[in-house]
Amino acid sequence: MAVHKLLVDDFEDASYALLAIHCDVEDYRLAYFLNQTLATKLARTEEDLDFIMSKASFSVFEWNNPHLQTDWHLVKNHCLVEENETISQGLFAGSNDKTWSIHCFLPEHQSVDYFLKINNGGGIINEKGILNTIQKISKISTAYSLDITKLKSKEHLIFN
Repeated sequence: MAVHKLLVDDFEDASYALLAIHCDVEDYRLAYFLNQTLATKLARTEEDLDFIMSKASFSVFEWNNPHLQTDWHLVKNHCLVEENETISQGLFAGSNDKTWSIHCFLPEHQSVDYFLKINNGGGIINEKGILNTIQKISKISTAYSLDITKLKSKEHLIFN
């Protein structure tokens, strides 16, 4: 008897665009600049996005436009986490040493500073127009579109 496997991938029919943004400004300033240039209303969510397996939490700004049925999410890619490390050998054995580690929201794109996810509920998203507008912001080094079919950690993009 043959074994049949069904693979279900929720992101095959996904109608969202994922933009990578490189800039060195704080997240609230980037949200402000995007609101000014794109006429959006990105606002910080009450809770940060965190994962069970990680100690990291990532800031999220969102805007839901009911008229156009779009959801915008701006997510910071890097999180600096303080970790306690116990020294096991040497002169200071048994003392606690604090170390810092950087966790990434999408580890396969470590050089990206922010991600902008635009979900348009089945409609058409004008990625080129949005990218051209974003690239005109003087504080942004570069911005480009990412191929969502090649992402390894697609499950991180589920915000509900």
